Amino acid sequence: MGAFIVRVLINGLALWVAGWILPGLDISTAATSNAVNNAGITQGGETLGIVLAYLFIGLIFGIVNAFVRPLVKLLSLPITILTLGLFTIIINAAMLYLTAWLSSYTPVHLTIDSFFWTAVLAAIIISVISLVASWIPGARRR
Repeated sequence: MGAFIVRVLINGLALWVAGWILPGLDISTAATSNAVNNAGITQGGETLGIVLAYLFIGLIFGIVNAFVRPLVKLLSLPITILTLGLFTIIINAAMLYLTAWLSSYTPVHLTIDSFFWTAVLAAIIISVISLVASWIPGARRR
């Protein structure tokens, strides 16, 4: 259970970095109608709400990666082999897009302006950050 919490923290951090780098990746909450753009810099003392919003989206992203991604990877194995593994980037972008769709039913919304550029670049950024952060001893899956 502790490893899952670490993965949620890593996902939240990776989403924050991706939102900071890419202007088309936004997280907004229903309580505050303004979007949390570019690393969550807003006015006032909303820092705790922003951190919780990123952690909530990181939780949804972790659940999607835990349950949906293995099935999609198995079904797309021939295409992944044919493209020498590059199709994994598209799978990661699709999981991010699925997270955005699922978050539209919650008070915290992840919006992605375009599938190809923003989602694919965000998937690459999130994958690199997750790879680097997985070297943390408590973040490894057992």
